[in-house]
Amino acid sequence: MILQLHKSISTQEAANLAVELRAFHITTNDNHILITSSGMKEVPVELENKIEQYWVFNSDMQLSAKSFLPQKRQICIGDKIIGGNSMHTLLIGGPCSVESEEQIRQSAALITSLGLTTLRGGCYKPRTSPYSFQGLGYDGLMLLVKMKEEYGLTIITEAKDATHIEEIIEHSDIIQIGAKAMYDQGILHACSRTTKPVLIKRGFGSTLQEFVQAAEFVLSGGNENVILCERGIRTFETGTRFTLDLCGVAWLQHHTNLPLILDPSHALGKTYGIPSLARACTAMGVDGLLIETHPNPKVANSDASQQLTHEEFTQMYHSLKPVAEAVGYKII
Repeated sequence: MILQLHKSISTQEAANLAVELRAFHITTNDNHILITSSGMKEVPVELENKIEQYWVFNSDMQLSAKSFLPQKRQICIGDKIIGGNSMHTLLIGGPCSVESEEQIRQSAALITSLGLTTLRGGCYKPRTSPYSFQGLGYDGLMLLVKMKEEYGLTIITEAKDATHIEEIIEHSDIIQIGAKAMYDQGILHACSRTTKPVLIKRGFGSTLQEFVQAAEFVLSGGNENVILCERGIRTFETGTRFTLDLCGVAWLQHHTNLPLILDPSHALGKTYGIPSLARACTAMGVDGLLIETHPNPKVANSDASQQLTHEEFTQMYHSLKPVAEAVGYKII
């Protein structure tokens, strides 16, 4: 249950009520909000004169629910806006991993040349095999920061675990929580204490309910800037790396108030169909796309088979613009 207190209730009184109810206490739009578990179905009689309005839920999808906030949340990415009434699709490009200054500089130059503004690059890589490239770590993060400063870009990178989350929060513009870290409560709680945008990728074995509940961990801590990212789920199909769940995207658009970014690169795992999938995603009126591109994918240290060349990325970008325009969106 979500309880919105009367404006006459002081911050201290709201905090006391939160302790009494074992509820989360957040402040949004100058309103004191208390969030209890979905098991609470009625307002206690002794609180009735302190409640402005309340919402009852059948599950712990609460702050993210359209029944609580019908309007899609608006999020600022640098000087760009997604969500709300913006009708923008943010195209985020860059390599799977930051490998060298030359490599990430070429990627930053590509993004800038197309008039785009957000560069991705993995620094701490959560790999399935211990023998795979694990990323450059903090050195890679500093290379991303260098590109941010030189090219005026916003940057996004992934937190592998809670040991380095604070430095990612400090230096990145968007904090990415990867599919393998979706359940890492150390990361989720740390991200709830910042106001920077947090992009949460759906775990490949997670239900939509579980996916959104991960977002609730961040929202309930006071960070309203949460973005969901569908990147494919594991099914019985072996011909592709994962299955991009566009049905799930439609469900999330219908039931939640959170912006949605789609990652077809990880879903398919091969370059041949990524532009087509990106166009399909764009046609659904999504808030962003996360596409991997590398100056020379053949020599990439990770996910070489799914990274577009810069030429392929450029061609895809130009093909997305008319699709976005057809559904009233603009690629930014």
